[in-house]
Amino acid sequence: METKWLEDFVSLAETRSFSRSAQLRHVTQPAFSRRIQALEAWAGTDLVDRSSYPTRLTPAGETLYGQALEMLQALHTTRAMLRGHIKAGQDVIEFAVPHTLAFTFFPAWVSSLREAFGPIKSRLIALNVHDAVMRLVEGGCDLLIAYHHASQPLQLDADRYEMVSLGQEVMAPYAKPDAQGRPLWTLPGRVDHPLPYLGYAPGAYLGQVVDFILKQSGTAIHLDRVYETDMAEGLKAMALEGHGVAFLPLSAVTNELRAGKLVSAAPVDMPGLQVTLDVRAYREKPAAKEAPKGAAHRGAAAAPKRTAQALWDYLAAHPAPR
Repeated sequence: METKWLEDFVSLAETRSFSRSAQLRHVTQPAFSRRIQALEAWAGTDLVDRSSYPTRLTPAGETLYGQALEMLQALHTTRAMLRGHIKAGQDVIEFAVPHTLAFTFFPAWVSSLREAFGPIKSRLIALNVHDAVMRLVEGGCDLLIAYHHASQPLQLDADRYEMVSLGQEVMAPYAKPDAQGRPLWTLPGRVDHPLPYLGYAPGAYLGQVVDFILKQSGTAIHLDRVYETDMAEGLKAMALEGHGVAFLPLSAVTNELRAGKLVSAAPVDMPGLQVTLDVRAYREKPAAKEAPKGAAHRGAAAAPKRTAQALWDYLAAHPAPR
């Protein structure tokens, strides 16, 4: 039995909705349902009455709900107590950051932050977007840094989490240039000659943003997917070798554009082939950490570190210009 099954179950008991709880737990509804079924298999009895709407718990489910709250609260309290023994790490700010931002945005941002805010000690936890969000939800970091676009918002409860903008990032298509400095491939391509396309793996956040760009471009785009990976750095490496067109964040290709190793693959008369993303920092509201009852399973019980609180106060007072 996994503790995340209990967290899923408590969420379902509170929302009475499989779809809403799946959204809050940042998993697909089929995956969420399988986890509830796995918990029922472990318990050896039905915990949810699926014949009713909205969803109700069975008598066994009601019993487990009360016990689950106590168990999860005890686990989070124990974790907070154990972390209290780590004195040396109290001034270290833990950031959960998706891989692309960890390679591109984060190093330069920390450098500018040290100049304006002062020196900080940081620990970077590089993850995919889903796991980075869950790291925040489960109380495993001080701040989450992630991309935001209106077409792909992170499903974080605004009553529980707060946000500040750190900057903006442009996503656009790039390709290796030929000897004359022109892109080897230029969008939109043709039906009889689709362009070799270096794409993000299914489910990747930036891949969903690229799908949005292609759908709203207003022009038929003809691409032949020849390679895919989760990481923008992997796509950039393939683009640098001339394997195809890749949509990349500007911060990932700034040096390559300056050196002439990559060029835009979008014609000047097709401005719709790029999109601007927000880069945002998120944290759990201090008041939410002290929320009673079922909320206990969503985050750690410890108060924010003093250094992390000071940094947040600075970021909130100096949001990035838009």
